[in-house]
Amino acid sequence: MTVNRAVMMFAGFMILASLLLSYYVSPYWCLLTAFVGFNLLQAPVTGFCPAAIIFRKLGVRSGEAFH
Repeated sequence: MTVNRAVMMFAGFMILASLLLSYYVSPYWCLLTAFVGFNLLQAPVTGFCPAAIIFRKLGVRSGEAFH
């Protein structure tokens, strides 16, 4: 698995988890969805992705998007 796929999988998991939490626990969990969406929008523009940095430090091999 590459960092690209790990970031996409993690983002999808976080969005689904926050939607479930907002439905069953509190609507404020939608803020997590907004945060993930913001990171998905700014990462290609700035090249800064906190999740990619963490996955790289965990030893996941680099992909095309995050070197």
